[in-house]
Amino acid sequence: MIRIIGKIPPTVTVACSGGLDSMTVVNFLLQGRRKVNLAYFNHDTQHSHRAQQFVEKFAEDKKLNLFIGRAQGRKGKRSLEEFWRDERYDFLQRIGGDYTVTCHHLDDCVETWLMSSFHGQCKLIPFRRNKNIFRPFLMTSKKAIKEYAERKGVSWIEDPSNQKTNFMRNHIRHNVMPQVLVVNPGIRNMIR
Repeated sequence: MIRIIGKIPPTVTVACSGGLDSMTVVNFLLQGRRKVNLAYFNHDTQHSHRAQQFVEKFAEDKKLNLFIGRAQGRKGKRSLEEFWRDERYDFLQRIGGDYTVTCHHLDDCVETWLMSSFHGQCKLIPFRRNKNIFRPFLMTSKKAIKEYAERKGVSWIEDPSNQKTNFMRNHIRHNVMPQVLVVNPGIRNMIR
């Protein structure tokens, strides 16, 4: 079941990658008769160009406004993941809008908690970032998102880099989480 935190206003901008999570959130919000704008951030990878075309076609078919941003800064000493995250949030902040949704969910919270705990910080993903970026789906599990997408026939594009464990989050997701669930099958309830 899709669970939300707080009230989502009638007009909303969704950070839409074209992946399962964001396409499910867009579908869910459209079913709720909200005016949805899309914000796509191109990471300048081969997949990003294909995903941008997918999101552009979806926006055109559904007659939705679409904002497109692109990674342009310099990575510097940041990891590639940090660079992309910083650039994406800068873009979301620049396009404005009173209520921009990122599609983070409960499993993202658990992964973030694990990653930060391993570095002695124990952080959770906050509901709100800055004045206009919200994460209302933090109580919804990845399983619930996938079940909703299958039930409603939601289309999405899969990013092949999600399977590459050289990215820390993917390593946590694919290698560490299965072991954590053996030790504590209720970890999602603990983080929730």
